[in-house]
Amino acid sequence: MRIIAFRTLREFWEKPEYADSEASLRSWYHDAKNSDWKNSNDLKQQYRNASVVGNDRVVFNIKGNTYRLIVSIDYEFQVIFVRFIGTHKQYDKIDAKTI
Repeated sequence: MRIIAFRTLREFWEKPEYADSEASLRSWYHDAKNSDWKNSNDLKQQYRNASVVGNDRVVFNIKGNTYRLIVSIDYEFQVIFVRFIGTHKQYDKIDAKTI
């Protein structure tokens, strides 16, 4: 899978208050980049705790559910678009299906 954009993840963990997310985000990035998901069922086999919320959006729990990562996945073209990364409090203020 191609992931757009790694920079968003890096900029998040470079903030001192979120520095503890770096290892988990790097791990997720590595796993996702090397995946060949054809549909949400393939994804759920690897990430059982991921939530498919509709509109091609998937929510991943990062660092033991400390952070939430929302991505949009185009399975046909094998592209993941990072839409949001933040805390639960920040996540509660957005609509995961439209962000």
